[in-house]
Amino acid sequence: MDPALLLNRVSLHLEARDIPIPAHISEQARIFLATAGMAPRAVYPTAAEPEAWRAAAEAWNGRMLPVIEPILEALPVSVDVLRVGACDVYVATPADWAPGAAPYAYMDIHGGALVFGAGRFARLITVWRAAALGCRVFGVDYRVPPDHRHPAALDDCVGVYRYLLERHAPAEIAIGGISAGGNLAAACILRARDEGLPLPAVAILMTPELDLTETGDSFVVNRDIDVALPSPLPEANLLYADGADLADPYLSPLFGNFAKGFPPTFLQSGTRDLFLSNTVRMHRALLQAGRQAELHVWEAMPHAGFGGTSPEDVEMQQAVRDYLVRVAGWAL
Repeated sequence: MDPALLLNRVSLHLEARDIPIPAHISEQARIFLATAGMAPRAVYPTAAEPEAWRAAAEAWNGRMLPVIEPILEALPVSVDVLRVGACDVYVATPADWAPGAAPYAYMDIHGGALVFGAGRFARLITVWRAAALGCRVFGVDYRVPPDHRHPAALDDCVGVYRYLLERHAPAEIAIGGISAGGNLAAACILRARDEGLPLPAVAILMTPELDLTETGDSFVVNRDIDVALPSPLPEANLLYADGADLADPYLSPLFGNFAKGFPPTFLQSGTRDLFLSNTVRMHRALLQAGRQAELHVWEAMPHAGFGGTSPEDVEMQQAVRDYLVRVAGWAL
């Protein structure tokens, strides 16, 4: 067949079918997929509706906080609050943390579609990360739209990284984030590098929102299969970008020039993750630029895991900790 005719066949049509929950994943994971799949789907406003976005953020926190507060409030972690530039930073310290033995600083950037998750959610996620990793975690409560659009959040993250560099050697710092936090973690590293700052020991990018143009294969293939994030986020991306080019590497780090430098990187996703393509493409881009990168993909896992407490989630957190020990050389 003529190649031109093949290329004109732009889509593959499939008949309607049921997608079963795999029997070989944990019971907690199966329950999560079954219950999350029954949740109502979010409908987002346009970028020109700031009041509607504020209401959406309040509703998002109203759904998330009751789920995570009972679990995370009981963790043996203390929290202090710093003000760095225009944002708060939650400093979470595990009860058994020994400053002399572990002078590390894990800079964590919360998720939430670059719009949600500020305040209490960001604080709780910082507590969770500190308990899981066993080291001091600095959670960045970056400014969010509609009141603060790009580059406010990125400015906050770079400012916190500068703060940490004044107090730690680069080898003692890791930068990580999940979902939107993965976007900001990677963008922060790119901009810090471009501004002449030393690179952190490692980057930890968990199911990262690296491509705001949403061009990857999984944005179509895993649409509606991902029960946690069933559809793309064009409205949130446009709100956050505030008219800037979505393909700019500070907005979509996937398109960055990694040959100029990037730290060893841990990348995580799942076979049902809407952002699987982001993670896979970032892995390939880093390898093609000669950078060290590891890709970890969990079976049937949707965006952001199976709720945080399943055996798969525990294994995922242990894999991050192992990476910090094995690649960054941290004594955790």
